[in-house]
Amino acid sequence: MSSESDIKKRRTKAINTPSPLGTDAVRDISGELNALLADILALYLKTKNFHWHMSGPYFRDYHLLLDEQADQIYATVDPIAERVRKLGGTTLRSLGHAKRLQRLLDNDADYATPDDMLAELREDNLQLAAYMRATHALCDEHGDVATASVLENWIDEAENRVWFLFETSRRA
Repeated sequence: MSSESDIKKRRTKAINTPSPLGTDAVRDISGELNALLADILALYLKTKNFHWHMSGPYFRDYHLLLDEQADQIYATVDPIAERVRKLGGTTLRSLGHAKRLQRLLDNDADYATPDDMLAELREDNLQLAAYMRATHALCDEHGDVATASVLENWIDEAENRVWFLFETSRRA
């Protein structure tokens, strides 16, 4: 039977994942990726919130668009967290941890118009792409080509969402 001190030691023991990057690179990139992960979780939930609360004459099209976009956003969650671990860092442990790192704003309004929803998501995706570019620059600075490479695909996806949200909200 393990003693309380043995259990405590196991809980606080460093993981020490081998990494070809230096300690500073692991700390810096992991920190940025965790903030990005917190933003992605916030954007995912906001996109689903708007998907669930969509109404109006374009309901079906907007509802399906936001569901598609939410799925795409959610698909980045595990790869980002696993990238942090591959680097030798630790990742988010709770919603509270995510909330402390989140930079994108939540929307808890009782009602938002469909146009306001699309505009807010467009701006959030633009901001997310900017955060990803900054993280990419940090990866370049530390020579982390693997993380930079996956970020390029996620930047493209965010820009694609911006484009769709923009074109969808335009009126003839």
